[in-house]
Amino acid sequence: MTHSITGKHLIGGDWISGTSTFRTSPASGDPLEISAGDAALVDKAVQAAEAAFDAYAATSREARAAFLDAIAEELEARVDDITPMAMAETALPEPRIRSVELPRTANQMRLFATHIRKGDYLDLRHDPAMPDRQPMPRPDLRMVQRPIGPVAVFGASNFPLAFSTAGGDTAAALAAGCPVVVKAHEAHAGTCELTASAIQAAAERTGMPTGVFNQVQGGSLEVGQALVQHPLIKAVGFTGSYKGGKALYDLCAQRDEPIPFFGEMGSINPMFLLPEAVSARAADLGEGWAASLTMGVGQFCTNPGIAVVLGGSEADTFRDAARAKLSETGPQTMLTDGIAAAYRGGAEALAGRPGVTEVVTSEPKDREATPFLFETDAKSFLEDETLRQEVFGPLGLIVRASSVEEMAEIARAMEGQLTVTLHMDDGDIETARKLVPLLERKAGRILANGFPTGVEVADAMVHGGPWPASSNFGATSVGTLAIRRFLRPVCYQNLPEMLVPETA
Repeated sequence: MTHSITGKHLIGGDWISGTSTFRTSPASGDPLEISAGDAALVDKAVQAAEAAFDAYAATSREARAAFLDAIAEELEARVDDITPMAMAETALPEPRIRSVELPRTANQMRLFATHIRKGDYLDLRHDPAMPDRQPMPRPDLRMVQRPIGPVAVFGASNFPLAFSTAGGDTAAALAAGCPVVVKAHEAHAGTCELTASAIQAAAERTGMPTGVFNQVQGGSLEVGQALVQHPLIKAVGFTGSYKGGKALYDLCAQRDEPIPFFGEMGSINPMFLLPEAVSARAADLGEGWAASLTMGVGQFCTNPGIAVVLGGSEADTFRDAARAKLSETGPQTMLTDGIAAAYRGGAEALAGRPGVTEVVTSEPKDREATPFLFETDAKSFLEDETLRQEVFGPLGLIVRASSVEEMAEIARAMEGQLTVTLHMDDGDIETARKLVPLLERKAGRILANGFPTGVEVADAMVHGGPWPASSNFGATSVGTLAIRRFLRPVCYQNLPEMLVPETA
């Protein structure tokens, strides 16, 4: 093993223990004894990040790109260590870790490296001086995007690599020129440590300032609270539940110096099945939806939990196909005991609600999940807020609408979403034309004839949306636009060009 698990925190380039420990709760194997984080350790980590800021912000784009490329290489070199650790901690299968998530995490680093080498993200603007302009001369004005300072990152439970220690928030902040302090996720503390060791090795290889990357293990709510309230932290990246995200968002807003909180907090990701598409392929749509609902035990923030369809025999065909496919799915282990308990609670909250019919029911036990499928009418859905809440897991709700106008009413009633999907054929274009202006106000990504469980890491991707899907509708946590979250524009007026930060 390249790095033996120490259970320690990475602060200022050193592995440090705290004064207490906690034990992990893996899906398989023995628990790990992990040094618990506290406010004192958070302060050390943030101070180390602040000490690194000036030097790191002054590095060239090429130097930061080389750092990101090196992180990718170090992660790939540790695949045989990281894969079994992540599997044991999360119950995710080997192909998901080895062949999907670790390559995605490495390739995301490389994408950001390529992007900052081009320099387009700086949005450089130059208005040359016009000394002879009348009635007043114009000064020389240069606008450059500059890094904002140390960034706090919270790892997600459902992606132990791609949305965790070396995930998109960390990659974006490092690409922008901001040192990072990660609050590691207790559910995969060992994976977090192995990943942190890869980043530290890359920092040493490429001569990055000591303290450019730091990680504090969890163990209590105190760690996260201390991190977002630390006066030297200038922004926060978060992926997780609405409850946890809202609490941290409020803390950021209540600081003496409020700071931006970039939280991705989940959604129900509704699908609207238009008449011609349902008429042509109702059974295929039902089977495809069931497969998407159960992929990864439904533990994706883009899981399409709601299907809105016009009532009638074709809606029956859609429902029956989904029911048959879901009934074939056996128990699957969830990421954590807490997620499993919340899933059971979400299913119980829907069962027996007025106007709700149980189509597929089950009795999940302990850390395992089994599918649920419910059905309701548009009136009940619009009147009962419980039916519009996210249930994280393989659970679906069919909402039967009586008309396209009622579909539009449902769309208007939706809160902010990460995604919305239109299943449509050519004959549905005019119907879709009525819905798209409503849906684009509700979501960061609109899909046609697909399922949203799969977020491409690319320049054009938007993984975010209006509240409560995310805390900042103008940002994305996936794709190269994510870098802009950790930059701010500075205008340099009549400053000698040699004093203006790197622009070429």
